[in-house]
This record gives sequence, C-alpha cells and structure tokens, in this order.
Amino acid sequence: MTKVIQLEPLDRVFYMRAILGVIAGIITGFAIAPGTGQGPAVGTAILIGIILYIISYQVARRIARNTPKPQKRKLATNGIFPFIFMLLMFMIVVYTGLHENMPLK
Repeated sequence: MTKVIQLEPLDRVFYMRAILGVIAGIITGFAIAPGTGQGPAVGTAILIGIILYIISYQVARRIARNTPKPQKRKLATNGIFPFIFMLLMFMIVVYTGLHENMPLK
C-alpha cells in the first residue's frame, strides 16, 4: 500500500507560485515582440507578473483558509522569489527560443 504525503498549506502555496511563475514567464515570452524597446518590455513583464501574482494571492487565500492566523500573514510573501525567478527564466528562454534566428540589425 502506498502512503500519500499531504503538503502543508504554505508548501502548496510555495509550489503553486513557482508554477504560476513558469506560466507568467511563458506568457511574457510570447507577449514581447522582437524590436520592442527595453522600457515597454520591462513594463510588460512587470504588468503580467503583477496580474498573475494577484491571482496567486487569491488562490493562496483559498488554499490556506483553515490555517492559523500567524501562518496566514505569510501568504503574501511565501514563494515570491521562486515566482520572480521562474518568470524571468522562462521569459528569457521562450523569447530566445522564438526569436533565435532573427538577423541582427
């Protein structure tokens, strides 16, 4: 018989944010067109990141609705660094993969 391991609510929030960071990075990689200036590209990445982070906060509140009050305070910040890292990493990988054969100006 296999034993199923249940993750703690804050651990589930952590991994959910990492997965949403991957999704945000993929969306951002597709959203930035070649030749886009640095300002609009950074703005696009930040906007998509903020939108998906707000979504992740709403999901985190549902995941951790039965947790004690001291742990609920960690919901806003738990998993923020994996979210940012995955967003940036997958944005770069997707953008580079899509536009690797573009001629240089």
